[in-house]
Amino acid sequence: MVYSFPCRRKVFTFTSVSETHSLGMGHIRDCMCQKYESRLIPAGKLRRVEIFPRGPHCFTSEVLATLVGGEKVCLNPRVPWVKRVIQKVLEKRKQK
Repeated sequence: MVYSFPCRRKVFTFTSVSETHSLGMGHIRDCMCQKYESRLIPAGKLRRVEIFPRGPHCFTSEVLATLVGGEKVCLNPRVPWVKRVIQKVLEKRKQK
């Protein structure tokens, strides 16, 4: 199951898009992410956030953010600000 929502509010602050870590394809266990970004990303730079629950393909949940410029960044699901994003995505999903 994949949950996603477009980001419109400016909630997060302070990170340079050029300094973020991106996807690494072909990782062992078919995880999409090899590196995770923990620094805050401004909400205005987020276009979409997708949550991929853990499963046989990967032992951990993955949070994939698509930035305004099209770059895909893996977010660290253990960081408090990412946990809040996950919670908002799940709340929006329940409302539908």
